[in-house]
Amino acid sequence: MSINRLDFTTRLLIDAGIGKGMRILDVGCGSGDVSVLLCDLAGGNGEVVGVDHDAHAIAIARQRSAAHGYPSLTFIQCELLELQDSLGTFDAIVGRRVLMYQRDAVATIRALSNRLRPGGVMVFQEHDTTMAPASVDPFPLHKRAQFWIQEMIAREGADLHIGFNLHRIFTQAGLTVESVRAECLIQTPDSPYSLGAIVRACLPRILALGVASAEEVGIETLQERLDQERSASSGVYVGDVMFASWARKV
Repeated sequence: MSINRLDFTTRLLIDAGIGKGMRILDVGCGSGDVSVLLCDLAGGNGEVVGVDHDAHAIAIARQRSAAHGYPSLTFIQCELLELQDSLGTFDAIVGRRVLMYQRDAVATIRALSNRLRPGGVMVFQEHDTTMAPASVDPFPLHKRAQFWIQEMIAREGADLHIGFNLHRIFTQAGLTVESVRAECLIQTPDSPYSLGAIVRACLPRILALGVASAEEVGIETLQERLDQERSASSGVYVGDVMFASWARKV
């Protein structure tokens, strides 16, 4: 497959040097999406350990791993900063949408770097709301749906400007930054995007935090209404911005 056709996360990991035979720690692994990708990149001689505090997510990750036959992939339920010393050290530590939720991101990276071998790489991908949503045309429903998600994660304590802070965080933690990059998630009239599905997945949290009511969201027709709004416009809508950075332990 051409690298130009690979998704943002895959390109990020390849460019950061994730490859065959590496021992990799996936922090905040959730149900294992990134862990499986890392397994494919590390190959049969590599090893991937995914950790997450959520027991339900870890259970799903283990089921997926067993079903697809990944003998070099292990999942552990534990808090991010409570890893057992027996886990040893890693060639790479990776996280996606994890650092933005840490109360002290610098302390988190500094602690994780103790698990990194000299010359090892730390790779994090985060979402940043500083510049998005953005459009010339109004897109009121898109922006309202995006607001529900952004307000939800803000009330959960996330750093909404984490992308602009990545270089500082890694540097203050004592690592040498090699790259910071960003990419917009763009929607056009003929490029569907599952914003409605994302809102649906987040709906229990949106309702619990009082961000919006079920009546306001209208989840059963939300995606249809979003598609109609986008189709009625000839403009471009930027819904999200993904930031990423990798840094090395000298």
